[in-house]
Amino acid sequence: MAAYNGGSSAVAGSAAAVHTVQQHTSTPGQQQPYFPPSRRRQKQPPQQQPQLDIEPDRPIGYGAFGVVWSVTDPRDGKRVALKKMPNVFQNLVSCKRVFRELKMLCFFKHENVLSALDILQPPHIDYFEEIYVVTELMQSDLHKIIVSPQPLSSDHAKVFLYQILRGLKYLHSAGILHRDIKPGNLLVNSNCVLKICDFGLARVEESDEARHMTQEVVTQYYRAPEILMGSRHYSNSIDIWSVGCIFAELLGRRILFQAQSPIQQLDLITDLLGTPSMEAMRTACEGARAHILRGPHKQPSLPVLYTLSSQATHEAVHLLCRMLVFDPSKRISAKDALAHPYLDEGRLRYHTCMCKCCYTTSSGRVYTSDFEPVTNPKFDDGFEKNLSSVRQVKEIIHQFILEQQKGSRVPLCINPQSAAFKSFISSTVAQPSEMPPSPLVWE
Repeated sequence: MAAYNGGSSAVAGSAAAVHTVQQHTSTPGQQQPYFPPSRRRQKQPPQQQPQLDIEPDRPIGYGAFGVVWSVTDPRDGKRVALKKMPNVFQNLVSCKRVFRELKMLCFFKHENVLSALDILQPPHIDYFEEIYVVTELMQSDLHKIIVSPQPLSSDHAKVFLYQILRGLKYLHSAGILHRDIKPGNLLVNSNCVLKICDFGLARVEESDEARHMTQEVVTQYYRAPEILMGSRHYSNSIDIWSVGCIFAELLGRRILFQAQSPIQQLDLITDLLGTPSMEAMRTACEGARAHILRGPHKQPSLPVLYTLSSQATHEAVHLLCRMLVFDPSKRISAKDALAHPYLDEGRLRYHTCMCKCCYTTSSGRVYTSDFEPVTNPKFDDGFEKNLSSVRQVKEIIHQFILEQQKGSRVPLCINPQSAAFKSFISSTVAQPSEMPPSPLVWE
């Protein structure tokens, strides 16, 4: 299988300039919240732990809750990604969301899920407004690959889909809903290794169906029908719907449900799946049900999926139809999807030459006993229950970052003297006009 060689590579660019400095202990009233350049090195006590400055190189992506730059880790010269989480402490909701994402990134231990390699040393707490997380740097993402002229074979589709579901099985086993699965959040390297990223909207599953969950989730094209119809409670099956849309996009090289509004999005879905039963709409709000029932009755047109491309074989369409089910309770799970015959070749290719869980010896390939591992125990979000003020969360996050660095390598910090520093420090998240449409408020 040919490796992907297209898309906008994030590893291009010159190496960042770095130098070693001693720790700078900021106090209230000082103007520099970050560590100073090396010329002030001699003023620092020799017993304090040394720091390494890290210099931003170039932006590689941004979204609703963060900006990502490529940088060079001065400790080993490796290229890594640096995610800036700005304006963290604006309100309690924002604080909790960022802390949750930070805890998740430090919790994850899976080949197909992006995790934190490091967190930059925070300044004095009075200047602590932003968080910088270091992760592995990937070369492209699935959106760039799909829209590129790079040929994609059925082998590509199988090995990509296998890794998406493998990572999703792990997340769901941890009790986590990603809530924004889309091609742009699936990072890919030239060897076709894939990692799920961006957990800014992720949360722990809610077992109490009486408790309402936000509908401000999932980019519209990949939004499950239950969310489009105003359901106040949903499960991890919303992620499976998103994967189904991406699977179809891989096969056809075009967005499956590309609508201009949430209502049109729902109409395109029913054009393909047919008018849903009342049972399938049981969690929908009254206005959404009325919209469906006012329209003409539609018959399913699922055979049209065979026209996506020559790669839309019977096995491919069968699995796709198990994902694109209107009723979330009848949608296939990540675990069961991985057992589908369509993914047998993707599993074999991944574990033969791409994974890190298997290895080759002089006598042959040694395979792991568990091809699709889960996590135990689940991710615990109990820490959120006692968070009651912005100042409290700020202090807890500050201490959490310091504890993460105990016993690890030399801490990193931003180099404020670098040419790119001003651009990086002023970079902002996506504006509302750049974001996809919000869920419809049904009458």
